[in-house]
Amino acid sequence: MKPSSVVFRSLKKINHFSYSSSLSRLHDAGPMASLLKTRSVVRFRGPDTIKFLQGLLTNDVRRFGDEKSSLVSPNVPASSARSVYAAMLTAQGRFLYDMFLYQPPRTHQKLDHTGSGPQPQPHQDDGDVVLLADVDSSVLDELLETFKKYRLRSKVDIENVGEEFSCWQRFGVDLHERQPLPPSVEDDPVASSVGWGGAIDPTGSSSSQGNSSGWQWHKDPRLDCLGFRGIFPSNATPPMVEANTETEEENYLLWRLERGVAEGPIEIPKGEAIPLEYNLAGLNAISFDKGCYVGQELIARSHHRGVIRKRLFPLKFLNESGTEVEQMVAPGSEVIAFKSGKKAGTVTTALGSRGLGLLRLEEAFKGPGSLVIKGQEDVKVDPIRPEWWPSQWSSEHEPYQAAG
Repeated sequence: MKPSSVVFRSLKKINHFSYSSSLSRLHDAGPMASLLKTRSVVRFRGPDTIKFLQGLLTNDVRRFGDEKSSLVSPNVPASSARSVYAAMLTAQGRFLYDMFLYQPPRTHQKLDHTGSGPQPQPHQDDGDVVLLADVDSSVLDELLETFKKYRLRSKVDIENVGEEFSCWQRFGVDLHERQPLPPSVEDDPVASSVGWGGAIDPTGSSSSQGNSSGWQWHKDPRLDCLGFRGIFPSNATPPMVEANTETEEENYLLWRLERGVAEGPIEIPKGEAIPLEYNLAGLNAISFDKGCYVGQELIARSHHRGVIRKRLFPLKFLNESGTEVEQMVAPGSEVIAFKSGKKAGTVTTALGSRGLGLLRLEEAFKGPGSLVIKGQEDVKVDPIRPEWWPSQWSSEHEPYQAAG
């Protein structure tokens, strides 16, 4: 398996402090924001945009065709913004790419005379359909070629706009531990926006959620604990990002690893990974009732059969005394059962004392100290069951530890 270039870049940048001290700071830190230099932006534009993507991606993108749009102003809270996480698969149902889709803001939209809703917009031509995709920059050229191969006669333009826009993530303890809005409010862009009925602003800082052009943070569509994500013009700093809150992308990587979430075709091996084993269903990347898309047959069959024998876990690497080790465990390292020597899985991503690993469920839940790294038997592997996992994922096995 190819080592993660993201991880190696990370190691070069953060080797001046220990990983344990870095994790300690992350556990105590309030909101932080990271410019995601490993991600780029693709723009889809044209009357067939939604239809084109609907036939290729694992999630249902037809919600972008809903004309009930939210008001574009600094007072729209991030929870009302539209975002979709999705993947593109091979015809055999193996992972190729993941992406976050967003609708760019409609500028110059104003309140109506009552102040409780948007002023009616002049009819827009279907050619105005535009979506932006946050994608992994390491496969950008290949991804563009793949989309263009499928385009055929579809009326959709696909272009790299990575110079114009940048991807950002906002995360931290204060963000993911806030009380969420009730579902009836959170899912309603009208009820959850200030100025559209007087609902309480969930962030306490509604005037900072966007800028004068309408660009705003979106709640991460995968998990609440991951915070907020967004695409912003490259020539401006996003709202709510100040000098003392901006941090290296590697800190976001550590935050994500602790929660057992892989991202991009290096951490989710391109052409090899089975999406359900990498927990994409639990990360809201897959719709099981949208209809056909490339690779859908295997996903549907596996889902309805309900048998997933391996899953991606967050990992801790420990020494014999149970202390987290600072030495390098390479991506691709084999995880084995300590007593039998039987293969239990593979480390897919590693950064210091933390990582991700694809493990057999029957081996992962046997208890602390049961797994080690092959060839480094003094390094114990401690798999962690994330709190966000649905209970049925481990119903046949008793988890022994839960991740925060």
